[in-house]
Amino acid sequence: MTTLPGRPNTALLVVDVQIDVMASSIGSEAIIANIVRLVDKARAQDVRVVWVQHSSDQLPRGSAGWEYVPELVRHASEPLVHKTYGDAFEDTELESILAEAAVGRLIVAGAQTDQCIRSTLHGALARGYDTILVSDAHTTEDLTEWGAPAPAEVVSHTNLYWSFQTAPGREAGTIDTESVVF
Repeated sequence: MTTLPGRPNTALLVVDVQIDVMASSIGSEAIIANIVRLVDKARAQDVRVVWVQHSSDQLPRGSAGWEYVPELVRHASEPLVHKTYGDAFEDTELESILAEAAVGRLIVAGAQTDQCIRSTLHGALARGYDTILVSDAHTTEDLTEWGAPAPAEVVSHTNLYWSFQTAPGREAGTIDTESVVF
């Protein structure tokens, strides 16, 4: 149903599952395990896996904490998108990578729910992609000190509102890891 013509393919978008990001996020072990399952399933079905890696002053490119968690190993043939904004499409080559692979549908997993995941979901849907969030494969850190809800509530709320997200001619929603069909 994507509004992007000639793009019948699906990709798994793995966002910011980096050592320092996951170290401060809730339920990281279970989330990482679910993302490993998704990556394995995508690869087994010849579905493109696209990796996104954030850098900032707090997460300097090339630092140990900037690296992906050791449980997730990118194959050399799988694209890696470096970003400095929440939305993985902003000022990156993500759109051209997806266009070249005729991708019009994204399955999204990773971190952080209330920042890069939400921004990327909205960025993808606004650009015409069908955009599905894996409900048990995203997480965030505790930002209650700055007025945010508790991390579990952030994840739950994001799952709730994304399950009802709509846009003309596009599909959005949530699905759990076990139910993902590429």
